Amino acid sequence: MTLFSRNWQRWMATLGLAIALWMACLSPAGAALNDDKNDGNIFALYAGNGSIVPPTTSLAQSLTAHRPTLLVFYLDDSRDCKQFSTTVSELQSYYGRVATIVPVNSDSILPGQDYSETDPGYYYKGRVPQSVIFDQSGTVRFDESGQVAFEALDSVFREIFDLLPRSESVELKRRPVNEVNTELR
Repeated sequence: MTLFSRNWQRWMATLGLAIALWMACLSPAGAALNDDKNDGNIFALYAGNGSIVPPTTSLAQSLTAHRPTLLVFYLDDSRDCKQFSTTVSELQSYYGRVATIVPVNSDSILPGQDYSETDPGYYYKGRVPQSVIFDQSGTVRFDESGQVAFEALDSVFREIFDLLPRSESVELKRRPVNEVNTELR
């Protein structure tokens, strides 16, 4: 055996070992709806709607324009927020043209700061998800933390837009979820 072939064999063995170690260190991709791991943009992953983040309009701009606004505080690594993202996406599908949706990652809110009424931090209570709905005049009409039902938020928007109440209206039907959402549930 020549020196070249022995070196070549050693090099190939080392490369093989390096590849095996590298593959063993890789963790499988595991986006999951029911855990608190950070998988990335929860609105794109779990709600099938990457257009929500980043918001197109700030809270201050929306209030200045006298548009009804849904302010949503969330975290990408929260199981409750992952599950709630579908509700936010559903609201956008019905009210997105006439209301502004402003999602705010609560990690961006600095504790101990003084915020004005046009800053999201002014309304943050320290729990996620948190939903705050403003009417056209900037008055808070709804402020609740946790998993809020689509129907509760829809009822507030119906009042703001002077629509028939849910009991007197045609039932809004949810769209079928896309393949990604189905596989992750």
